[in-house]
Amino acid sequence: MTEQTGVASVGAAVRSARNASGLSLRALAAALELSPATMSAIENDRTPLTVERLQRIADAVDVPVERLVRGEMTRPAAAAGAVRPPVETGEWRRYDDSPLNPILEAATRLFVRQGFHATSMREVAAEAGVSVAGIYHHYPAKELILVALMDVTMSEIRWRLFAARDEATGSREEFAAMVESLALFHAVRRDLAFLGASEMRGISGDELVRVTGLRDEVQHLLDEQAALAFPGIEVRTPCRAIATMCTSLPSWFREEGPLAAQEVAKQYATFALAILDRS
Repeated sequence: MTEQTGVASVGAAVRSARNASGLSLRALAAALELSPATMSAIENDRTPLTVERLQRIADAVDVPVERLVRGEMTRPAAAAGAVRPPVETGEWRRYDDSPLNPILEAATRLFVRQGFHATSMREVAAEAGVSVAGIYHHYPAKELILVALMDVTMSEIRWRLFAARDEATGSREEFAAMVESLALFHAVRRDLAFLGASEMRGISGDELVRVTGLRDEVQHLLDEQAALAFPGIEVRTPCRAIATMCTSLPSWFREEGPLAAQEVAKQYATFALAILDRS
């Protein structure tokens, strides 16, 4: 995860490893259950370090403890992303493995079961089977876990929409395929879809603006395709009804029900065409 670049004091090595891992001083202090002042004193060699505390720091910044003891400076090496991106093929109806890493999978289970605000980072760590420090290493704040989940959700919805549209022939068929794709996602990825619809309040500031923009883009894609397929019709209101119809799927669809997700999605595409035909 890191590479050696030089030698310094233990405190400087801790600071170098923290910076290489992308953690702020406050984030590392929180992971170790220390005050920022104590963390600063450690990095400036103004307080003694026990073997246990040094090992916890090493675990948090993901370097061998021996490097810190020897004062080895570190820099980040290329690392795999925290989220495994989906394979963006034309097979938009196909759903294989989860696109989430173990931490995000654990967080999804807990956020769905008990809510984002009621879930602690310690509970996510326990559910994922990693240390609290390990959680903070990848996600310095709980909000960033939710942001990562939203990014995965919107990225997958978006590529599947485009793939569905590009596979169809004719503007009407393209619109129906996009609705089928959106409905299928909400039936198959129910937990992610549920969080996207219910936990946006857990995001704030610039990230909220950005994620909201991603969500709005999906609606605009539907609107634009509907306008092509049904010229002369005001599509804004019916398209919002259609999108809401899809986003409500996680509240009732179950795999053990009488219809498979693929069948429900195809029906939703038919319903969407009927709604616009009558508009």
